[in-house]
Amino acid sequence: MRLLLDTHVLLWWLADEPLRDDAKRAIADQHNEVFVSAATAWEISIKAALGKLEAPDDLSEQLGANAFAPLGIAIPHALVAGGLPRHHDDPFDRMLIAQARIEQLVLVTRDARLARYDVEMLAA
Repeated sequence: MRLLLDTHVLLWWLADEPLRDDAKRAIADQHNEVFVSAATAWEISIKAALGKLEAPDDLSEQLGANAFAPLGIAIPHALVAGGLPRHHDDPFDRMLIAQARIEQLVLVTRDARLARYDVEMLAA
């Protein structure tokens, strides 16, 4: 399985916060590929700078230590994200939806609003 972690899921994983058992198993399974979007790192850095969340200072190292693969943002991702129906207006979440669609990834999230999009999800 190829997974894409939503921002809150990544932060909960790194902080050892509770996740649903099936999501925890899927992320920990070494046979699965786990991706973290550049959009997630961007969202974390913005919100941490605004004091809206706490995040590790060594996010890149944490991703490497957990064998999470980086997923860059490409033009096709941006075009799909911009053209999505307005079910959800958060630009970071819209990018994750677009990336999950294009890259055929399972989005791991607890945000029920994202279920309105045509993307495979795993509840966290």
